[in-house]
Amino acid sequence: MKRFFQPVQKDTSFKKPNNGETNISPKTNPDEQQQQEEDTKQKTQQEEQKGEPRKFVTWNANSFLLRVKNNWPEFTSFIDTIDPDVIAIQEVRMPAAGAKGAPKNPRELKDDNNASREEKLIITRALSGPTFRKYDVWWSLSDSKYAGTALFVKKCFPPKKVSFNLDGSVSKHEADGRVIIAEFESFRIMNTYVPNNGWKDEETAFQRRRKWDKRMKEFVLQSTDKPLIWCGDLNVSHEEIDVSHPDFFQTAKLNGYVPPNKEDCGQPGFTLSERKRFGSILKEGKLIDAYRYLHKDKDMERGFSWSGNPIGKYRGKRMRIDYHLVSEELKDKIVKCEMHGQGIELEGFYGSDHCPVSLELAEPTLDPNNDSEKLNSD
Repeated sequence: MKRFFQPVQKDTSFKKPNNGETNISPKTNPDEQQQQEEDTKQKTQQEEQKGEPRKFVTWNANSFLLRVKNNWPEFTSFIDTIDPDVIAIQEVRMPAAGAKGAPKNPRELKDDNNASREEKLIITRALSGPTFRKYDVWWSLSDSKYAGTALFVKKCFPPKKVSFNLDGSVSKHEADGRVIIAEFESFRIMNTYVPNNGWKDEETAFQRRRKWDKRMKEFVLQSTDKPLIWCGDLNVSHEEIDVSHPDFFQTAKLNGYVPPNKEDCGQPGFTLSERKRFGSILKEGKLIDAYRYLHKDKDMERGFSWSGNPIGKYRGKRMRIDYHLVSEELKDKIVKCEMHGQGIELEGFYGSDHCPVSLELAEPTLDPNNDSEKLNSD
């Protein structure tokens, strides 16, 4: 089926292209031979593997470039261990392609000057390694080093369609690159970086978040033709169990400012107004919080995906704001949903202030009625 968007092609300047032949020329050096063997093996695995993705990881990287520069071996090892089919990244913070004053292309990394070309080279080199060459990648980028999302999908699970907008437009991207939606045969997955609520009732804070929540609710209620997996940094902690210090977050202020509406008071992500709207989306959209579905009790060590700076008043203050939400018809397929960071010192956060969160669904089995792969448990 036609792909509406093609993923950004990796820069191949640092490796020889594989022509698909298994016979190695006598002049081929050992590194090139190993590369060709790996590519041939991967191609064979892709041809043999069928079905749809069932293992997912979401992570707010807090600058993908910095993570590649400073934390790549550890994060790559984590991905090798988990072996997810889909990786959703938020807060990429890489600018979109396009020269100054020219239209931007949010699907491609900026490379119109020496600095941006070097940064793109760092990214493409990292993604050309054995771990990430198994994936196709789609970018949705802001005009500057702000926000942005990325979606990695194993090449053996090509989506039927990839879009970047809550309004159904396949060409338009959400402002700041906050959405990527990949559609598969039996479900769709949505990766979002939800705007922070902020501290004041102004256009870039409370008002922006209210508009976003309204649009998101409309999208969820209208997208009922197939199950939804909604993941990402959703910038809200739903209940008191989802924060380490409820009283601290409920009474938090910035420079002593108190919003006129009591429901807007407190830490962004834990105001009563945000939590009510989030609860309404879950209830009316018939969505299940996969982590809380499996983990009923508060876990002060591993139960939070965001942690404050180890130095200062936010030391030890933690929130669960990164999620995998699934449609109710998938809840019995939830096998695991785990947060992979712990402790005040941010072990397993890989340099970010967020840790990765994984979801595993039951193995797909053949549906004899449709003779196609469905997300059915054994």
